[in-house]
Amino acid sequence: MPNTRHELILNLIETHEVTTQEMLRDLLRENGISVTQATISRDIRQLGLKKKRSSSGQSCYFRGAAGHSAANRFLNDLVVSIDYAINTVVIACHAGSAPAACAVLDRMQIPEIVGTIAGDDTIFVLTRSEGSAKQLVDLLESRIWG
Repeated sequence: MPNTRHELILNLIETHEVTTQEMLRDLLRENGISVTQATISRDIRQLGLKKKRSSSGQSCYFRGAAGHSAANRFLNDLVVSIDYAINTVVIACHAGSAPAACAVLDRMQIPEIVGTIAGDDTIFVLTRSEGSAKQLVDLLESRIWG
C-alpha cells in the first residue's frame, strides 16, 4: 500500500498546489485512500518532500532533488522550507540542524546575505532589501532542490 500511496502523493503534488498536510489528506481521501495525519507526516519525510513558493505565491510541497555540490546536498538533507518577509529570509530546518545548515550557508559567501542567526530549527537571514531576499530565496531553492 505505501508504494501505491507514495506514487499517488507524488502525482498529487505535481498536479495540485498542495499547501498543507490536511489538504494532501483530503486529496488522498478523494482518491479512495484514508490515512491519518501521522501517516501523511511519515510519507512526506520518506518521500523527501520539501516546500517552496510556487508561481502563485503559495508555499507548496514538491519533491526535493539533491544539488550538485556537497554543500547543496547537505542543505537538501537539512532544509525543510525557505520563505521571506520584507528583507528577512526564514529557513526552516529539521530539529537540531539549523546551526550546521547556517554554518554551511555562511561559508557559501552569497553576496545577498548581510548576516545570519541560527536557532535549533530555524535560520534568519538578513538581506539589504526585499529584492535581495527574493533573489536569495530563488538562488537557495535552485541550488538546494534544483
